[in-house]
Amino acid sequence: MKAAQIFDLTGKVALVTGASSGLGARFARVLAANRAAVALLARRGERLEALRGQIEAEGGKAVAVVADVTDRAAMTRAFDRIETALGTVTVLVNNAGIAHATRATEITQAEYRRVLDTDLDAAFFIAQEAARRMLAAGTKGSIVNIASVLGLSVSKGTLAYAVAKAGVVQFTRALALELGFKGVRVNAIAPGWFDTEINHDFLASDTGKAMTREIPIGRFGREGDLDGALLLLASDAGAYMTGATVVVDGGQVVGIRG
Repeated sequence: MKAAQIFDLTGKVALVTGASSGLGARFARVLAANRAAVALLARRGERLEALRGQIEAEGGKAVAVVADVTDRAAMTRAFDRIETALGTVTVLVNNAGIAHATRATEITQAEYRRVLDTDLDAAFFIAQEAARRMLAAGTKGSIVNIASVLGLSVSKGTLAYAVAKAGVVQFTRALALELGFKGVRVNAIAPGWFDTEINHDFLASDTGKAMTREIPIGRFGREGDLDGALLLLASDAGAYMTGATVVVDGGQVVGIRG
């Protein structure tokens, strides 16, 4: 079978959270380019509309939905709207998240809770909602949770984020165990350092550049470096994969463990 066929997403309805910028925006464009109808969800409506326009100009189909992933009622309404516009979500890319740079002895309860609420709790409940709707519709589906290498290793100043992403890895496995026989696959991608809008200035600094010495490939992730992993897990190319965490980090975790 040709790659264009095995990775084809025709007939799939994909929801990408945190789609207004960075990795989420790229994920949405890649899914649309491979013929999925895509729901773009984030809090910044203007950016979502701009991305929707770009996808449609490239021949894809997309809808923009403004919602806060930590608001469960708003997310229920978002799923309702997506179903009305596109149909049942059959590919969820659980990407929305926030980070912090506070040392363990200094992080406040409020900041710790904010990171866990967004990066772990919201991610789980969105996956739960997507799974419930797939099962109710009697359709197969794929949930792709965006974890991090910091869910597998640690660095200073990232305690809450690392705890949340480790939780994402574990609930990915737990959901996969419960949903596999029902036709819903659940996997995760664990990216390393990627140059995005949020962290560009830091990664471009002398401190950031020095970090590439810890990465065997010798550079940070670039736009497009996650495309293959995403399409593998979202499409029928990954039909026998569930409960897996695909690490895409230029070998960073290998270097740490070595």
